[in-house]
Amino acid sequence: MRYILRTFLATTIALIVVMWVYALFFASKESINKFEDRNWAAKAQARCLVARQQRQQLSDYRIVNEQGFDILKERANLIDQATDTIERFVLEFRASLPSDPKGTEIVGLWLDDYEIYIADRRDFANDLRVGINNQFAETPIDGLPISEKIATFAADNEMSFCKPPIDLSI
Repeated sequence: MRYILRTFLATTIALIVVMWVYALFFASKESINKFEDRNWAAKAQARCLVARQQRQQLSDYRIVNEQGFDILKERANLIDQATDTIERFVLEFRASLPSDPKGTEIVGLWLDDYEIYIADRRDFANDLRVGINNQFAETPIDGLPISEKIATFAADNEMSFCKPPIDLSI
C-alpha cells in the first residue's frame, strides 16, 4: 500500500513539473486576441485618438439629478454625439479590415461587440429623453460588461485609444 501511495505521489509531482516546464518554456505566449497586421492596428489607434478628442470636447460636468428634465434631454443629445464618434470609426474599420485572415475574423467579431455597445449607449440616451435616469447598463458577455471584452481586445493589440470610453460609467 505504501508503495502505491509513493508511486501515485511521484507520478502526480512529475506531471505537475512537466506541466509547468511546458507552460514556462514551450507554450505560446502570444495573446489569442492578437492579429498580425500591426499597420492596421497603428492606423486604428490613430483614428480612435481622433474620436477620443472629439468626445472630450463634448464633456459636460453638470450633475444631472439636480437640474431637471431639460438637462436629461441635453445629456441624451450629448451622449448621442459622443456615440456618433464611436460609430463612425466602427463603420470605417468595417470598410477596411486587417490584411491577415485572423485579423479579418477577430476584428470583425470585435466590431460586432462594439455595435452591441453602441446600441446600449443609444438605449440609454433614449431612456434619458423620456425622463428615465437610471445608471448606464451594458450588455453582459459571460458575466462581464461588454466594454470589458472590447477593452481587452484593444489592449492586446496596442490600441489603447480604441477602448470604450467610460463617460457613462461615472
